[in-house]
Amino acid sequence: MGNLRKRGKQPVKGIALSRGGRALGLLVLAAALGLSSCRSKPALTPQQAEGKHLYDVRCAHCHEENDLALKRVPPDLRGVFDHKTLPSGAPATDAEVQRVILAGKGMMPSFAGRFAQSQMDALLAYLHTGLP
Repeated sequence: MGNLRKRGKQPVKGIALSRGGRALGLLVLAAALGLSSCRSKPALTPQQAEGKHLYDVRCAHCHEENDLALKRVPPDLRGVFDHKTLPSGAPATDAEVQRVILAGKGMMPSFAGRFAQSQMDALLAYLHTGLP
């Protein structure tokens, strides 16, 4: 035990670790914790991934970033299907969300003719994920 203290090592439950060994152990623990949190997010299906892409290029700049500097900030769409109603009070259904997207509402312009039905289905599938 005397030699351990001279070399800067401390016994840990019968195992002597140097400072480098402790640092490596902490690094391994941090990596393990980081990887376990990565696994908590389920992977997107191909349809949801397509919907995410559509959301990112056609929706996020208003509904998340507001890079158009709109005075009235559009509603956050995270978890939009977690509630019975939309921010407007309308029912939170696929049909109603699709209607709002295609017809527009308030300051939101109409997106009629800008989505094929398969793209609309993909966007709705992504919105159902809660926007991970």
